[in-house]
Amino acid sequence: MSELITKELVDLDLSAETKEAAARSLAERMTAQGRVTDLEGFLADVAAREAQMPTGLDGGIGIPHCRSEHVTAATLAFGRSGRGIDFGAPDGPADLVFLIAAPAGADDAHLTILSSLARRLMDPDFTGALRAERDPAAAAALIRGEQLAAAAQGAAAGTDAATGTDAATGTDAATGTGAPAEPELSAGPGAGAAAPAPAASSVLRLVAVTSCPTGIAHTYMAAESLQKAAEAEGVELTVETQGSAGFTQLDPAVIAAADGVILAHDVPVREKARFAGKPTVDVGVKAAISRPAELIAEVRKKAERGETTAPAAASAPMDAAGEPGEHFGTRLRKWLMTGVSYMVPFVAAGGLLIALAFAIGGYEINKAPSVADHFVWTDHSSWAALLFQIGAAAFGFLVPVLAGYTAYGMADRPGLVPGFVGGAIAVTINAGFLGGLVAGLLAGAVVMAIQRVPIPPVLRGIMPVVVIPLLSAAVVGFLMFIVVGKPIASAQSALTDWLNGLSGANAAILGIVLGLMMCFDLGGPVNKVAYAFAVGGLTNPTDNSLKTMAAVMAAGMVPPLAMALATTVRGKLFTTAERENGKAAWVLGASFISEGAIPFAAADPLRVIPSAMAGGAVTGALSMLFGCTLRAPHGGMFVVPLIGRPLLYLVAIAAGTAVTAGLVILLKGMRGEAEASAPAKQQATAPAAA
Repeated sequence: MSELITKELVDLDLSAETKEAAARSLAERMTAQGRVTDLEGFLADVAAREAQMPTGLDGGIGIPHCRSEHVTAATLAFGRSGRGIDFGAPDGPADLVFLIAAPAGADDAHLTILSSLARRLMDPDFTGALRAERDPAAAAALIRGEQLAAAAQGAAAGTDAATGTDAATGTDAATGTGAPAEPELSAGPGAGAAAPAPAASSVLRLVAVTSCPTGIAHTYMAAESLQKAAEAEGVELTVETQGSAGFTQLDPAVIAAADGVILAHDVPVREKARFAGKPTVDVGVKAAISRPAELIAEVRKKAERGETTAPAAASAPMDAAGEPGEHFGTRLRKWLMTGVSYMVPFVAAGGLLIALAFAIGGYEINKAPSVADHFVWTDHSSWAALLFQIGAAAFGFLVPVLAGYTAYGMADRPGLVPGFVGGAIAVTINAGFLGGLVAGLLAGAVVMAIQRVPIPPVLRGIMPVVVIPLLSAAVVGFLMFIVVGKPIASAQSALTDWLNGLSGANAAILGIVLGLMMCFDLGGPVNKVAYAFAVGGLTNPTDNSLKTMAAVMAAGMVPPLAMALATTVRGKLFTTAERENGKAAWVLGASFISEGAIPFAAADPLRVIPSAMAGGAVTGALSMLFGCTLRAPHGGMFVVPLIGRPLLYLVAIAAGTAVTAGLVILLKGMRGEAEASAPAKQQATAPAAA
């Protein structure tokens, strides 16, 4: 196994000014060492992870990280900045930057090392040593956890300078005890607890679970932070880290003996029902890193009050992961995006299969008999019918999956049953995509209402399995069939009829609206609503529904392509990091990945987003006016053979790209002129002031 970090991967004078530039500088070192095969692809993965949540931590630490198929071996690069770099930490810029790269199929041994490092970042002695170190080789050795005294002084004492532990044997140099050199990856029975106090009735016993989307850094840092706080307060704490290297479940006996539970997570906690009936604090993983003592105090108060909370009653990760002060609108967005994120793979699989079926057998293939009853191996139309029927089966899950996982985002696993039932009813009554959204929100709300009803302890065990699914499915079914389903179905039908009747200028108006929606939030919920509306017409395609799909995909390609063009034409208006992002944006835009423009929008939203919306509106309108059609739900330039009137389609995309790029250049140029004129005005007024 190659070393995690070498001196070539250390930069003690990191000159980057932005987090993008810092990631690029450190990634270039990885590329030079053969650890990264595709620099731009890897940086795109890093940016995608950064977009999920800032990676800055209190104490001047930035830990950009990701799993990527462009990484050959688990690797760490370290940079030390003199001026500090903003990674979104509450307490300010980071001067210690760790770029963590894990292969898509990283082995557990490498991930164990990474998790161990993440824990050590919570040790002020360790970070202090890194800030004082002047030798890259010694800094690399310090990060690897090797014999740092030998690395720094040439001694061979075999003692870890930061921890006082023998790196090879794990023996404490001062006491001779056999404490492990690094904290364990995950806690089994009693593991991970910091020096448990002697058993006594007055000792508070807690269990905790930590998990983050990548499962490499925040998961283990949260565990370490909680353990240190517990040790300081004399609390017995056992932590289960649900990270990328796998996890060992807490012993049921440890859970049974616990006085309370802390769940610090940004992804669903696995086997959450284990903690039923315990006082529970449910927060995002960063809360455990930044304020562990508060969480312990909060669960202590709940335990003293006898306030028990079934895990189902706690908010789902998509809700609870937010920090205090998060508004309902933000939570609603998370709920909807949860449903959409689970739906999109069904869209891609089903839609592309249907598109291939149309390409082979024509549109009439949707009327072919079931291939289970009639299939001729040598007949191409039989193969087309097979592809269509498989794709249609996948498409049949769109609305139920959307509804089910929207409810899951609100109420965790108990929301799945009523959500899927409500989604299936939406399909039955032809309420479509809108019905699925409403069914998911209703299901989540009903489950959350049921969970707030006080339940005797003896019934808590059957609540998630019997009572909640029974009651919630019955209530949601009643509401969908009798109360709200029919009006939604009527609205969906009216919307479909309006779409089918559009032509000429009216079609252009629809293209403008869809273009604006696709470019408003660049992959956010508004973008996804427009996309799902277009995809819904592919199962029973009409000329207008195929035009709608074409307009939506064309408009979604415009923002990243335009940013790529603008950085090429007027690179001086953009930072170095933005120019590099612009190179990747060519590919992202051509692949219909609107998120490729997010780095530009985040840096300058008032200029980029309106410009992107203008170009998207132009492209959407032109695509509709040109009569371009599209049979595939995704693919960008790579599905041109499935596009009707492809040359005019490319003209529409080029026009919108030019409009957006031109507006961005114009607006950024005006800003530059304003900034340049300010010093001149100051000089002109200086003599008068004197």
